[in-house]
Amino acid sequence: MTSLQEEARPVGRCPVAHGFDAMGDDYYRDPAGHLATVRDTSPVFWYPHLNAWIVTRRDDCLTVLSDWRTYSSAANSAADVPEKHRGTYPPDLVSKMIVGQDPPGHTETRSVAQRGFVKERMDRLQPEIEARAHRIIDRFEDRGSANLLEEYSLELTTQTIMALLGLGYEHEAMLRQLRDDLFSVLSSAHEPLPEPGRTEVWDRFVEANLTLRAIVDERRDSDADDIISVMASARAKDGSYALPTPQIALHVSEFAAAGTDTTAQAMTNAVIFLSQNPGALQDALAEPELWPRVFEETVRRRPSSTFTSRRVTRDVELSGVKISAGDMVWVALASANTDPEHVDRPFEFDIHRPDPEDHLAFTAGRHTCLGNPLARVQGATGLRVLFERLPSLRPDDTDELDFLRMALLPVRRSLHVHWDVADVERSRTRTVRTLDLEVTERTEASDGVVALVLAHPDGGDLPPWKAGAHIDVHVPRADGVEDGEDGPWVRQYSLASDPEDRTTYRIGVLREEAGRGGSAAVHDTLAAGSRVTVSWPRNNFRLLPSPRYLFVAGGIGITPILPMIREAERAGAEWDLVYGGRTHASMAFREELAAHGDRVTLVPQDRDGLIDLAGLLGEVRDDTLVYACGPEPLLRAVEENTAHWPRNSLRMERFAPKPVERTVPDTPFQVEFAELGTVVEVGADETILEAAEKAGLPVVSSCKTGTCGTCETRIVSGRADHRDSILTASEQEAGETMLICVSRAEAGCPRLVLGG
Repeated sequence: MTSLQEEARPVGRCPVAHGFDAMGDDYYRDPAGHLATVRDTSPVFWYPHLNAWIVTRRDDCLTVLSDWRTYSSAANSAADVPEKHRGTYPPDLVSKMIVGQDPPGHTETRSVAQRGFVKERMDRLQPEIEARAHRIIDRFEDRGSANLLEEYSLELTTQTIMALLGLGYEHEAMLRQLRDDLFSVLSSAHEPLPEPGRTEVWDRFVEANLTLRAIVDERRDSDADDIISVMASARAKDGSYALPTPQIALHVSEFAAAGTDTTAQAMTNAVIFLSQNPGALQDALAEPELWPRVFEETVRRRPSSTFTSRRVTRDVELSGVKISAGDMVWVALASANTDPEHVDRPFEFDIHRPDPEDHLAFTAGRHTCLGNPLARVQGATGLRVLFERLPSLRPDDTDELDFLRMALLPVRRSLHVHWDVADVERSRTRTVRTLDLEVTERTEASDGVVALVLAHPDGGDLPPWKAGAHIDVHVPRADGVEDGEDGPWVRQYSLASDPEDRTTYRIGVLREEAGRGGSAAVHDTLAAGSRVTVSWPRNNFRLLPSPRYLFVAGGIGITPILPMIREAERAGAEWDLVYGGRTHASMAFREELAAHGDRVTLVPQDRDGLIDLAGLLGEVRDDTLVYACGPEPLLRAVEENTAHWPRNSLRMERFAPKPVERTVPDTPFQVEFAELGTVVEVGADETILEAAEKAGLPVVSSCKTGTCGTCETRIVSGRADHRDSILTASEQEAGETMLICVSRAEAGCPRLVLGG
């Protein structure tokens, strides 16, 4: 191919680094490595194609970045607006890009935009980002291969920035195209954009900005916390709006590009570095707290933006080279990050560096990347989830050079990867998968019970489930509530909708005034339009095939029974339901059950007393399974009254741990995790789960009370003292699995060996 270096027409400035070519394969393969070949001999050199000086040494780079009066950012937005668009998009508007402003304008603009990107807010987004990452991987994990950049990295960053901007999925295509067009507009200030591409880019760019202007105007008086609303509603000291509508739309365009592509590029680059440095990958998998360091080392070694640029306002000298006022200077961030005068072993990928954030990937000074808190949270989370789910993932070809070739921003367009599909099944035992859903409907199901319908914001299908399944709901924590837990409350709620409907989940939540706060938070914070993170459905209360069923429900225990009735109906089975509650008004979903006529018996306690379990269960019914769910006194009574029924006739789901009677004190024992080759000591006053977490092992859990089944683990050898509320008596007797959050080694068993 013909390189830019060969096409360039020098203008007589020196020195020129004849080996540097911003369009050659060596540059796109490793920008820092290519710049290093000329840094020692030409630390500052003239690059004719860009009509700019390239600055490569860290100290010189910091000099440029720290002095805005001498090195102005104004030229970064000096794009030439086509004549046809100047009425709608005047050139002075383009000059107001954040990356192209100097103080005081830059200070004023950044102070408004920064409100949407504060670190604390970005940190709070981590569970949502993790949920999105899981859902994206769900789409392609069974294939064993993917274009990682398009199908994962960009998908994740695009969904996140759309949520931050408060944009619905109807704007997704526009936002994706706007990302590419903004980069083309920016680069055109330094690199020519030939026709017809120039006209096509500007037509799309202006049309998208007009759409964004209309959205900004709609949110001028909004109290929502999405970034557009925050910027649109911001006021100056005199009470006027802080920023005009066209300028906010322009900044949203910047966020659409910087908030998606740069982080996606970094995540994809990290996959390449980890494939070349397997020790770093193993360290991060073993110690998840290292994933932020993986991200930092990636952007140190290869920042998504190789350069940032400035225009010199007065004659200066850098590394002995005289630069005239008016000249452009390109600061080589990739070179500064690998300057051996500052970095030991600069080209080694070392995630254990003493100061992992000591780099210029996000530049420095006033123009430090506004979105760096988001990039850091999203990059580390996206990589952790990806490799926890698919640890064998590797690039097909680390030398794949599919780039949109722009010197300022070498945009990778693809990275094809593959993995062992056996990872999929293994991850299901080690990872709690989550979804980021929206409350589409909230209704009062009875006194004290709300029904919430959940769906994905893009209307896509949700993971399948069967009757008896439940989900973990991550409930926002109310301010000022202290209960010894960190982060959002995680509570388990049974699915009460139709398993055949893949578009929605429904849950019913009873407000428990004497509870730990989770149900009250659901009632107080979740409304139609609220976003909420939930787990994939899990099922420890599955409806087994039977010609007849007797369902017994108490209070909110009706929720898992509703889909069981649907499944029994579809299977043509006979069934009856006896449903008790404190009062008639407190019994949820009565209207829905009324359609089933006399197969449903309601027993409100204030009118009819308690359910007559002795009469209901006294006579054994042939070929009948009993399913019961409700408060603990009801379940204990059902157990007592079915003691004479055939073994395994009774199935129950508890909302609280089953009381455990201990006759001897607990003692220490050992647990060997066979697949990991690790032995941990379990103290008398701790659980297996706690000991494993303390040892840094990849175990998953949710309720930590033996009521959800998340931590169920296979027993390879040894005997367990079962203390859970999930396994049936037969399953506990068989001793094939145990719930490690509550169960222990049986007295006299010094060592358990557990599998995956």
